[in-house]
Amino acid sequence: MAVITIDKVSRWFGNVVAVNDVTMEIGPGVTGLLGPNGAGKSTLIHMMSGFLAPSSGSVTLDGAPIWRNQQVYRQIGLVPERESMYDYLTGWEFVLANAELHGLADPGAAAERAIGLVEMKYAQDRKTGTYSKGMKQRVKMASALVHDPAVLLLDEPFNGMDPRQRLQLMELLRQFGADGRTVLFSSHILEEVEQLARHIEVVVAGRHAASGDFRKIRRLMTDRPHRYLVRSSDDRRLAAALIADSSTAGIELDWHEKALRIQAINFPQFTTLLPKVAKEAGIRLYTVSPADESLESVFSYLVSS
Repeated sequence: MAVITIDKVSRWFGNVVAVNDVTMEIGPGVTGLLGPNGAGKSTLIHMMSGFLAPSSGSVTLDGAPIWRNQQVYRQIGLVPERESMYDYLTGWEFVLANAELHGLADPGAAAERAIGLVEMKYAQDRKTGTYSKGMKQRVKMASALVHDPAVLLLDEPFNGMDPRQRLQLMELLRQFGADGRTVLFSSHILEEVEQLARHIEVVVAGRHAASGDFRKIRRLMTDRPHRYLVRSSDDRRLAAALIADSSTAGIELDWHEKALRIQAINFPQFTTLLPKVAKEAGIRLYTVSPADESLESVFSYLVSS
């Protein structure tokens, strides 16, 4: 059970503040780190992996400081966003070198296992300079896994991968999370985060904007209407009954979808009202689905606010 704790952490570069007073905790399972470009995601990952010291605050793994702590480094695997590698090494040599640096008892066996996990055995004897971007990402992943770390940190790991490679890596990360490892990954592709991580951490302009299940975060945004798509046996009569209640801000009849688009400003009151009104009026509800609880909508709300 490896837990990374970030406590009141800031990091600045000269007069530029990249991370500003961030506090969060990353535990076992898969966590998605979201934020627009320049939000501070890579800086946070570098501090969690021990490659960068915080300017203030602390970053610890199970209570032990990460910065300049070799014992902690042995528990962490990092897949950086940067594509640059030792192009004159083969994939096998690249992964083997990291196994030897970790002082593993059988570095060859460890390298073979890690390369097999990312399905790169077919290209392990080629120089990494000949690899595509997706292949480089996978061999970096093998290097990060070679010492079997409890914590895996990945900065934009899906960049350059084709759909099959993405699916294979996503399944691998799900398995690591299910096994109790602590997995944190950043991605600008919201659909991937939504498919892979139920728990998200959002940073905007260097600050911690939100934490938790993205649907629960959306429901906490009480200043913004909740939007629903509702199909029923009598949309017009249902709309007339709902619009009279204070929990409903607006209703639109969508002719293309053959449904009602409803804006609810009081989430608990509306969720009680809708089935009650339908039952009393003898109206059958066919579909009631949130129209703005996707990760993309939550993220856009957080960034705009």
